[in-house]
Amino acid sequence: MSDLDFHAHVATRRDVLGTGAGSTPGAWDTALGTDCLDDPGDGVLRRDYGLLEVLFSDTGDSGDTGGTDGSMTCFGIMVQVHRLVHGPCTPPLLVSRYGTFAPRVRFEDLRSAVLALGHTVEPDDLSGDIHRYRVPESGTRIHVIADPDPYGDGDHDTGDPDIHQAGDVWSLDVSPFWRGR
Repeated sequence: MSDLDFHAHVATRRDVLGTGAGSTPGAWDTALGTDCLDDPGDGVLRRDYGLLEVLFSDTGDSGDTGGTDGSMTCFGIMVQVHRLVHGPCTPPLLVSRYGTFAPRVRFEDLRSAVLALGHTVEPDDLSGDIHRYRVPESGTRIHVIADPDPYGDGDHDTGDPDIHQAGDVWSLDVSPFWRGR
């Protein structure tokens, strides 16, 4: 399996190592380990694993508003692909399953991998510096860099493989709210 397989899996299956929406923070600990940063808020928890951010909300089952004892469940997964150009940020359990992650993911490669899994990719919003595509069968959003120099500074080197380029995947966003839309 490869890192591209991982991204295609998330885009089509909406989970990471079998853990997805509705899972507790403890389930994510089991799947990815505990090397993460928890950023609690009012009834919400953002868990940052580097490449991944997982969002949890208070289920109201225990009156807890920010704990990680199982009274919270996952409502969103963000694969922050853009972080890979800055160096290793992939949880070790993902590396052991999928191998080394490349610093950039080309949208056309991801689209081909998603199509090979029997899914489709449709444009969702092609305005602005980041274009958004949707996998209709899963509702996953794929954000793609359209303009790597959105402020027009002119210092973007289109030949440098170590920086973001037009056509690179910026992120994948999975939310149960998007399913079927």
